[in-house]
Amino acid sequence: MSTISTPLASHHLQELTLAVEGMTCASCVGRVEKALRAVPSVRDVSVNLATELATVQAEPGVHADQLIAAVHKAGYDVKQEEITLDINGMSCASCVGRVEKALYKVPGVSEVSVNLASEKATLTTTSAVSVDTLIAAVERAGYNAALPSIAQTEPARPALPTWWPVAVAAALTAPLMLPMLLMPFGTEWQLPGVWQLLLATPVQFWLGARFYRAGWRAVKAHTGNMDLLVALGTSAAYGLSLYQLFNQFMNTHGGHHVSHFYFEASAAVITLVLLGKWLETRAKRQTADAIRALNALRPDKATLRRNGVDSDVALSSIRIGDQVVVRPGERVAVDGIVQEGLSHLDESMLTGESLPMEKQPGDKVTAGAINGDGLLLVNTTAIGAETVLARIIRMVEHAQAAKAPIQRLVDQVSAVFVPVVLVLALLTLIGWGLIGGDWEQALLNAVAVLVIACPCALGLATPTAIMAGTGVAARYGILIKDAEALEIAHRIGVVAFDKTGTLTEGKPVLAALQAIDHDDDKLLGIAAALQRHSEHPLAHAVMDAARGKDLTPTDASDSKAVPGRGTQALIDSHLTYLGSARWMQELGATPDSQPELHALAKQLEQQGRTISWLAQADTHNRVTLLGLLAFGDTIKSNARQAIERLHHLHIRTVMLSGDNQGAAAHVAKELGLDDFRANVLPADKAQAITDLRQNNQSGQHGQRIAMVGDGINDAPALAAADVGIAMSTGTDVAMQAAGITLMRGDPALVADAIDISRRTYNKIRQNLFWAFIYNIVGIPLAAFGLLNPMIAGAAMAISSVSVVSNALLLKRWQPQDKKGRKGEST
Repeated sequence: MSTISTPLASHHLQELTLAVEGMTCASCVGRVEKALRAVPSVRDVSVNLATELATVQAEPGVHADQLIAAVHKAGYDVKQEEITLDINGMSCASCVGRVEKALYKVPGVSEVSVNLASEKATLTTTSAVSVDTLIAAVERAGYNAALPSIAQTEPARPALPTWWPVAVAAALTAPLMLPMLLMPFGTEWQLPGVWQLLLATPVQFWLGARFYRAGWRAVKAHTGNMDLLVALGTSAAYGLSLYQLFNQFMNTHGGHHVSHFYFEASAAVITLVLLGKWLETRAKRQTADAIRALNALRPDKATLRRNGVDSDVALSSIRIGDQVVVRPGERVAVDGIVQEGLSHLDESMLTGESLPMEKQPGDKVTAGAINGDGLLLVNTTAIGAETVLARIIRMVEHAQAAKAPIQRLVDQVSAVFVPVVLVLALLTLIGWGLIGGDWEQALLNAVAVLVIACPCALGLATPTAIMAGTGVAARYGILIKDAEALEIAHRIGVVAFDKTGTLTEGKPVLAALQAIDHDDDKLLGIAAALQRHSEHPLAHAVMDAARGKDLTPTDASDSKAVPGRGTQALIDSHLTYLGSARWMQELGATPDSQPELHALAKQLEQQGRTISWLAQADTHNRVTLLGLLAFGDTIKSNARQAIERLHHLHIRTVMLSGDNQGAAAHVAKELGLDDFRANVLPADKAQAITDLRQNNQSGQHGQRIAMVGDGINDAPALAAADVGIAMSTGTDVAMQAAGITLMRGDPALVADAIDISRRTYNKIRQNLFWAFIYNIVGIPLAAFGLLNPMIAGAAMAISSVSVVSNALLLKRWQPQDKKGRKGEST
């Protein structure tokens, strides 16, 4: 939904409509109305329970955020939606601020983020603002807006290459620059003034028309931007030259009296700026490579099997439950579960895992993966926007569109940048003219100030780094949800891990077994016979262990599960039991009667193992123990390496576990963790994060706490941490609560996520430093006459290109397991 704004002429009020969620009765209506009426400048409120709409009439100063906060305070929610607009005409950070300001003024818009690098505006709106209203607001600010275009399926008509304006401008400017290039060789020569006029005019008013158009839109909106500075500066140089040419003509009656012109300065500045913008656009396009690569994974068609017949259909025709055939070499078109077939899938673009993964019946497959050498029949479980690939793309797009907190400083500077530059240029003109008396030189110095003072680099510094960093991270299976998580992650000083499923595999395995007669293989064979037809996780662990030793389970009959106790069956005409110590005692086979086994069981329990006892009845129905089996959750193979890498980054590691003190201590020691918390109930994990934050001795230095988990019970702790890191092998709830999602259940990716966030933040700081330094150094040099306009134009172009190029260095980053040394130097 959007927000309708209807001015009420008689009272000069605006009308906003909010979609309120959570109301159930008339009392709810009353509470919502009371809460909204309490907002200052709200004049009337009407809430409809049937339509769940609240209509608010308020004075123009009331913002949607105030109304949403009031509804939330009353205990209800406001339905909101996200809208993305393509913005055309922005050239610098000042433009970003003006577009955001214009959109914020639209009633019903609660959040706005404009990205100069991607040229997109992401808005959050309440209730029903039409897109036309938003577009009109952008146009009033002097820019163009439209909904994102859908890629055309028809072949595009041939068009001129994007570099043609630069090439034409350079060809026209080269003869004007030639005299300057010949001067070091002692050659004094210049084109006649009329020829200079003929060469410079098309550059100024045809190829440079974009600066006039954009600058004029800014003037009409009572603002300024980079285009206005370029238009004013080059027009001043061109106008001075035209004045000189007119004077020469009048004084010599058309003769060839030598007079110096500045046509080459105005033409060269425009050419250099055009070159800089073209290079900048090319570089910006590379920062969005990750999104394009992910979108390219989406197939258009799929092979549908219906009633035994295969047919190629459009992907939009596939429905959940349909059977899709994936041939060797094809991309998987849907999320689903393998019904038939055996193959290997390349999921590297989704998970960052370079090795193909084996797939067999019952395994999940994901849209976008490339099938290997086998044919698969897949039962569709998700299509379109609900596939993992579509959700990954949305997450990356959201992160790249978001604005990092550090960007606030840039926004504040950009808001006053152009007016300040115009004042400085005027002061330069007056100062040189009055003090030095050389008004010609004064004008050139003022032009240099106007040209070099460009806020382009400021506007590109943060978004290009974020786009490059989040893009390369996504390539390797690290999805950063928003720019704030990226910025905070570089200050992480403590990482808290959930144990099960994060540091461990999350499924039981047979960790140890001991037979009374020391024939462990025989003991395992009997246990496998008992568990052969069971679906219990411990039964799977027994069967996996038996298969690992190539043991063939003996025959068993009358097998049945005894709830809360274990399993029993007839094996070789003897009742055989596998279950808890309590059941053994009930059967008369007390574990205490075997001191050696009893001591081993206690030792294993201290390590967090679950103990099952195997017993068998003799011909007299006396039950005796045969041995024990210990089950445990296996530590992931690279978990210790992951902890070591975090220590290398000077990050403390803590484990939160529901295990007893002894079991948790054993795992913590084996992994080399700095600390652990045992007996932590799922509901207490969020409080444990709070306690860690309070106890963090380095917290006073600004270090933050991250939580890594994968389950539903981890979601509160993920949300409570400064940065939540979820394993995608877990639940959607955990991923929704986390700021970073790891597409593989690999704890080593935690260090990689922190590493890329640190490098990205370093790039942001480097970019902002260079963006500021260009202006801090360049403007005074230009004002004091130490830079001519051409050098100023070149410096301005270089500033933007260097910032984007520096950000693109992040594309060289690789996770630790992809290289033998640390990532590329920043």
